[in-house]
Amino acid sequence: MPKMGKIYYIIGKSASGKDSILKGLLADKDLGLREIIQYTTRPIRDGETEGLEYHFVTPEDVDVFRAEGRIIELREYQTVHGPWQYMMVDDGTIELDQHDYAAVGTVESFARVRDYFGEDRVIPFYIDLDPGERLQRALDRERQHLRPKYAEMCRRFLADEGDFAPEKLEAAGLLKDGVIRNRFENISSKETVKALRKLILSARKADAAGPKEKA
Repeated sequence: MPKMGKIYYIIGKSASGKDSILKGLLADKDLGLREIIQYTTRPIRDGETEGLEYHFVTPEDVDVFRAEGRIIELREYQTVHGPWQYMMVDDGTIELDQHDYAAVGTVESFARVRDYFGEDRVIPFYIDLDPGERLQRALDRERQHLRPKYAEMCRRFLADEGDFAPEKLEAAGLLKDGVIRNRFENISSKETVKALRKLILSARKADAAGPKEKA
């Protein structure tokens, strides 16, 4: 029987610590998760490497993906530097019959990936953090770049208020009766990774045991 692999989808507002959590989960050899490298048309940043953080492509490349029917989900943002697109592409590297994966995305992208692969295959982890702490983290991170883009940082921070509005969380199946599904307060990335690790291993154990027989 083929493996019923999962995609653990990390969702959260900008500077909530998603990337640090992703790296922590990927580094855990017991979990053996693989990363889904997404695609973007935004310019590569200082310190980034093609194929590591993203695959950096042109709008013309996106047109080819669309024509070939290989776009799983796509988001376009009107930034202060012009339109930037982010997307997940069915490029042959996602093998759910062999591996489990981890990815980072938005509420909107989660819903589309879930619809593409199936609800039982895509498990959301919602990462939350105090807005003041997120803003400080975003500022500290931007200062590390040779050419900081503070205006874009502020745009993203403000846009999150609409992108993560309760009605959008509810529409995506992440919010029910006022409670966000699989929500984690990310005070410490190390502790959050430990909590997610425990949840993943517990789910695997339950899957291995199979469905319980009714008496």
